[in-house]
Amino acid sequence: MNPVTKAVANLFRGRRGPGDLRADFTASLVVFLVAVPLCVGVAVASGVPAELGLVTGIVGGLVTGLLPGSSLQVSGPAAGMTVLVYEAVQEYGIGALGVIVLAAGVLQLLMGAFRLGRWFRAISIAVVQGMLAGIGLVLIAGQLYALVDADAPAGGLAKIGGLPGLAADTLGSGPALAALGIGAGTVLVLVLWPRIPAAARVLPAPLAAVALATAAAVVFDPPVARVEVKGLLDVVQPPALSDFAGLAEIGLLGTVIAFTLIASAESLFSAAAVDRLHDGPRTDYDKELVAQGAGNAVCGMLGALPMTAVIVRSSANLQAGARTKASRVLHGVWLLVFAALFPAALGVIPVAALAGVLVYAGWKLIPVKELGPLWREHRGEAVVLGATALSIVVTNMFEGVLIGLLLAVAKTAWETSHVHVEVSGADENENANADDDELGPVRVRVLGNATFLRLPKLLDELEALPRDRLIELDLSGLRHVDHACGAALTTWADRHNEAGLKPVRVAA
Repeated sequence: MNPVTKAVANLFRGRRGPGDLRADFTASLVVFLVAVPLCVGVAVASGVPAELGLVTGIVGGLVTGLLPGSSLQVSGPAAGMTVLVYEAVQEYGIGALGVIVLAAGVLQLLMGAFRLGRWFRAISIAVVQGMLAGIGLVLIAGQLYALVDADAPAGGLAKIGGLPGLAADTLGSGPALAALGIGAGTVLVLVLWPRIPAAARVLPAPLAAVALATAAAVVFDPPVARVEVKGLLDVVQPPALSDFAGLAEIGLLGTVIAFTLIASAESLFSAAAVDRLHDGPRTDYDKELVAQGAGNAVCGMLGALPMTAVIVRSSANLQAGARTKASRVLHGVWLLVFAALFPAALGVIPVAALAGVLVYAGWKLIPVKELGPLWREHRGEAVVLGATALSIVVTNMFEGVLIGLLLAVAKTAWETSHVHVEVSGADENENANADDDELGPVRVRVLGNATFLRLPKLLDELEALPRDRLIELDLSGLRHVDHACGAALTTWADRHNEAGLKPVRVAA
C-alpha cells in the first residue's frame, strides 16, 4: 500500500459510530465557508494574487490534513504570517516566495525528524503573546489603508505614523469614504454576529460579513477596488532554478529562519490550544511539525503562501462537531472545487471587505483581556509581552521576536538568581569591655543562587561585616555559584585576610 492510499485508509479507521462520517462531512463544509474569506483576505493583504491563498488552504487540507500529528486542527494561510510575507514579497519579489516557503518547510521537516517539536513548548508564553500582539498591531495599521483603498507604506512605524494623513485624505475623497463604509460595515457585522440569535447564524461570521459587503457592492456599485482574479493555473508558479540563488544572501536566509520559527511556533501553540478543546487523541508535536513541513514544502513548490495551523478554522471545526481528520481533508476538497470551478466569484469581492476581516482578525491577536490580570500578577511577563510587541512594530518580526526571547531569558535569570545572606553573632557583646579575642566569630551563611546579576548585593552585605572579628563564611547553602561570584568571594576573603584583620574561614 503506497503512502497516499495508506493515509486515506487511515481516515476511516477507529470510528466510534456510523454518525462520524456525517459529522465530519458537515464540519468540513463549515470550515470551508470560514476558510474562503480568510484565505483570500490573507493573500490580498500579503501582496500576492488571491488564488494563492486558496492554494495554501487546499494543500493544508489535502497534504497536511492527511498526515499524523494533530487530528482536528486545520491548516492554511494565517493572518499571523501576513506581515512577514508582505515584507518578504516587497523586498525579494514574489518569485522568491516559493523558495523561502520551500526552505522553511524543509527546515520544519528536519526539526520534526530530530524531535525538536516538543521544545517549542518551552518558549515563554509572554513572547508568543507579544509576537501575536505585535503582528496584530502592524496588521491593523496596514489594513486601515486597504480599508480605504490606499497603499500602505512599508514598516510598522511608517504605517502608524501615516494614519493622521490617511484620515485627512479619506475625508476629502468620495471613493475612499465608500470603501471605508464597506470595510467598517464588515467589521461591524463581525462584532455583532455572535450576539444575534443562534438560529440566524447559519453562515460563519467571516463569510456572512464578506457576503453582505459584496452584496452591497453589487447593488450600489460604489467606485471601490475589487479582488483581482487571474485563475488558479495562472498563479501557480513553481520557483525557477535562478530563484534559489537568493539563498546565498544573509537577509533571505534570515527570512527563511523567521518563517520557520514563527510558523512552527504558531502551529504548535495552536495545537496546544486545540487539545484543550476536545477529549480526543493528543497532538504529537514532532509529527505535527513534520506535517506542517510537508505542507509548506508543497506550498513552496507551487509558489504559494506559507501555512500554519489556524486556531479560527480549528475551533470552527471542533464546534461543528468534527470527530476525525476527515473533516479537514474534505475542507481542502471543497476549496479545490471552488477554486477550480468558481474563480470568477472572487472578482466581485471588495478589497475593503477583506481588509475589514483582517482588521478584526488583527484585533483578536492582541490579548486585551489578559493584559490587566497579567500586569497585576506577573508584571515581568507583562513587560516582556509589551516589549516584544513594541519591538516588532519598531523593527520587524524576526528581530522583535529575538528581542522578546532575550528579555524572557534575562527576566528568568534575574528571578532565579536569588541570594540571601544570614548573619549571626555580629551584635553580641557589643557593649562589653572585653578584648577582641574574647568576642565570638561572626557566622555568615549565604543561600540561593549566586550569579553576576546579584553580585553587587552580595558584595555590599559582605563589605558591611565587622572588620575586626573572626568571620566564618558558610557557602554550603548555595545551589549554584557562577564564575564571577566565585572569583569575587575569593577576592573578598583574600583582601580581608591580607589587611591584617581577623581571618575568614570558609565552609563550602
